Amino acid sequence: MKAALAGPGGELLHQARRATGRERGPEAVVAGILDFAAELRAYGADRFGEPARAAGVAVPGIVDAERGVAVYAANLGWRDVPLRTLLGERLGSIPVALGHDVRTGGLAEGRIGAGRGADRFLFVPLGTGIAGAIGIDGRVEAGAHGFAGEIGHVVVRPGGIACPCGQRGCLERFASASAVSQAWAQACGDPGADAADCAKAVESGDARALAVWQDAVDALADGLVTALTLLDPRVLIIGGGLAEAGETLFTPLRDAVRRRVTFQKLPEIVPAALGDTAGCLGAGLMAWDLLDTAAPSAPSAPSAPSAPSSTASTAATAATPPEVTT
Repeated sequence: MKAALAGPGGELLHQARRATGRERGPEAVVAGILDFAAELRAYGADRFGEPARAAGVAVPGIVDAERGVAVYAANLGWRDVPLRTLLGERLGSIPVALGHDVRTGGLAEGRIGAGRGADRFLFVPLGTGIAGAIGIDGRVEAGAHGFAGEIGHVVVRPGGIACPCGQRGCLERFASASAVSQAWAQACGDPGADAADCAKAVESGDARALAVWQDAVDALADGLVTALTLLDPRVLIIGGGLAEAGETLFTPLRDAVRRRVTFQKLPEIVPAALGDTAGCLGAGLMAWDLLDTAAPSAPSAPSAPSAPSSTASTAATAATPPEVTT
């Protein structure tokens, strides 16, 4: 669980982390978020002379941002948790924004990260699973029911590996960091091997690793071209653990996407810029958006932390654990 105090231009003034405590049950996770946010706000009041004016929270799963409810989060054991109301009560009735973790990270990447200045972008983090954030003119589209961007459940290999969603052959079963880890562990015979190990083996020319990697790249390109055909983004931002492989991923991926497009306009394919701070930054931007003094759609790049010229917001993210920003 990550939390931060954020300034209006996306600067992180203070950051903190703690264990989510999932083993203690869903109620304990909620209590932990509330305690963490309250402690962060108190720290901000002591450190900067004023408490945070708004809060933003990013959580995994299905989120009803309008009602401020975490509808369902399998990893946290949540169903219909009224996080916005609970946080508002705990933090002295300040405004609270609630968002989906990937869309929140995408908001930050679009405004102050790799998509800065682009009117249309698609942010796709490759981690435990795969999801997408669809960016349009400085905001991220959630869809009519909050499911927009679930690219990880586009079927790219019909009849392939079973997915917990009930389908077979979903993109995230072939091209997520966890899928590559599983495939490489099986190929090399080391149960502890992961995607980072596979990338290193690719760089050293290991034929088994090259085969595993290319299978993942091909599946990813198939899924991305489907998304590009539907959404026509100007910039495609790839993040998450698999993107840490750098050009070992991006060179073959750009080539694979280029080979698959026909009439479509090829977008710029770039790595995410904000790393694991994207969730907290996005939660902070959501919080500032609740205020009339919110940052404009394309604020200047984040600066080094210093005493703020205006009161901070609190941001928290719970990516698989939650993230809170105030």
